[in-house]
Amino acid sequence: MARIASAEILQKEILQPFCLRAIFALGCEAEMSLVPHPEPKRREPDPRFAQAYSVLRRAISDRAFPGCAFGMIVNGKVLIEDAIGHFTYDPDSPEVKPTTLYDVASLTKVVSTTAAAMLLYQRGVLDLDTPVGEILPGFIIGRDPSQHGRNVTIRHLLAHSSGLPGYVPLFHTATTPYAVLRGCLELPLQADPGTHAEYSDPGFILLGKALETMLHEPLAVWVRREVFTSLAMTATTYCPPVTMRPDIPPTEDDELFRQRVIQGEVQDEHAYLLHGAAGHAGLFSNVPDLLRFARAILSPGTENLFATDTVDLFAQRQPPPESSRALGWDTPSVESSSGEFFGAGSIGHLGYSGCSLWIDRTADLAIVLLTNRTWPDRESQLIKSVRPAFHNAVREALQQSP
Repeated sequence: MARIASAEILQKEILQPFCLRAIFALGCEAEMSLVPHPEPKRREPDPRFAQAYSVLRRAISDRAFPGCAFGMIVNGKVLIEDAIGHFTYDPDSPEVKPTTLYDVASLTKVVSTTAAAMLLYQRGVLDLDTPVGEILPGFIIGRDPSQHGRNVTIRHLLAHSSGLPGYVPLFHTATTPYAVLRGCLELPLQADPGTHAEYSDPGFILLGKALETMLHEPLAVWVRREVFTSLAMTATTYCPPVTMRPDIPPTEDDELFRQRVIQGEVQDEHAYLLHGAAGHAGLFSNVPDLLRFARAILSPGTENLFATDTVDLFAQRQPPPESSRALGWDTPSVESSSGEFFGAGSIGHLGYSGCSLWIDRTADLAIVLLTNRTWPDRESQLIKSVRPAFHNAVREALQQSP
C-alpha cells in the first residue's frame, strides 16, 4: 500500500492526460472515414496451392474457425489474396472476402507498436537502452530496489525480457484506463531484467504508453499518420466506426466480461478498458493492408518507410539465449506456427483471435492468415495445428514449377 500512496500523485499527473487524449483519439478515429481498397477480382486458385486450400477447408469443417482470409507475396508480387468460409458457423452469415477487416489482436504489437519504435529509433528519437523509469517514473517509484526496476529498458520491453509477468487479468478489478495502467506499472518483476523471456502483454501496454509519452500524442493517431497512411494501409485502424461493425467478423460471444457478442470492437479486455487503442492489442486490419506492411519489411531502403539497418536490428534475436524473441518480433522456434520452411532470418507474430503474419526475408515472401478462431468462445485450440500445416502446404507448393 505504501507504494501506491507514494506514486499516486505522480502517476495521476503522468497518466491521466494521456488517458484523456486516448479518449479523444477514439472519437477522432470513429469519425475518420476509412477508405478500404477495392475488392480484388476473384480468380481461380493456382492449382499448386490446392493442398493449402484443403487445409483451410478442413479447418472450417473441424470448427477451428468459421472462415478466414489469407494472402501471400513473393518477390514483391501478390500470389494469393483470397478467402474461404463465413463470419460465423451460421451458413446465412456473410461470406469472408479478401478485404474483410479482422480484429488482429497481438499483431498490433508489430504492425503498430514495434513499427512506431522502429521509426523512432531510425529517426534518432528513441534510444533502445533508455530506462523505462525515465519515461514512466511510476514504474520505479516505490518499487523494491531488489527487483532492479531501474535496469528495465525499452529494449527489454520489446524483447519480452523485462521480468514482467506474461499475463495478469487486471480487468477483474480495474474499470478505467488509469487503473489498468497503474496496475501494469506496479506489477512485481518475476525475474531480473534480461535473464528470462516471458511474452508479456503488460510489457507492451507500458511500451505503448512510453512511446505516447515521448510523442506527446496518442500512439493510434501517430501510427495512422506515420505508418498506415505512408504505406497506403487505408483499411487499418483502431476503433472501427460503429457503422462498420456488421462488416467485421465477430470474435466472441462474451458471457463473462461484457455479456454481449463482440463484433467490430476489440476483444482483448485490457485494450477495451484502454478505450480500444493500446500497445498490445486493438488494431483491425485486412489481408491487402498487411501484405503492404510486409512488403515494407521485405524491401527496406531509401525509398521505403524502414531503413535496411533498422529492419536488420529489430529482426535479431535478443537475450537470453533460449528466447526466440527479436525486438518486438518473434522468430521461428523448434515447433513454430510458421511450419518447417521459414528460415532463421524470418520474423513474424501471432494474434490471439487467430491471426498470423510470417515474413521470410531470405526467400522474400510473406504469408498472412486472418481468422476469428475464438468464435463463439475461446475453447478450441485447433488453430495451433492449422497454422503450421497451412504454411507448410504453401511453401511446398512454391517448390513446384508454376
